[in-house]
Amino acid sequence: QVQLVESGGGSVQAGGSLRLSCAAPHSSLCMAWFRQAPGKEREGVAAIDMYTRITYADSAKGRFTVSRDYAGNTLYLQMNNLKPEDTAMYYCAAVRPTVVGGDWRCPPMALDQYNYWGQGTQVTVSS
Repeated sequence: QVQLVESGGGSVQAGGSLRLSCAAPHSSLCMAWFRQAPGKEREGVAAIDMYTRITYADSAKGRFTVSRDYAGNTLYLQMNNLKPEDTAMYYCAAVRPTVVGGDWRCPPMALDQYNYWGQGTQVTVSS
């Protein structure tokens, strides 16, 4: 079992910044941030593998930065220039990688590909 613990959500005005954190039990995980706004489906925001290869949703490009610490078991999401449409519950997600030819591979940033989830942290952006 993989337990993920998020922190760092809150309320900010449009244009502000927040930094989310997610603590994982070890570094051998593919990790990602998803979010779910009221009445909408959960969607991927950013993903990072153990080699720090990164994927961003179009909505996050240029404003959000995903990273993981040197040990690899803490995931971050730096969110700048926040907009009201970024208001959502943000979830940390993880999945064990597969090994292909000695390389650890992570799945696409899709809801059904990740099987470990945090409890979520609320981000509210006011106009």
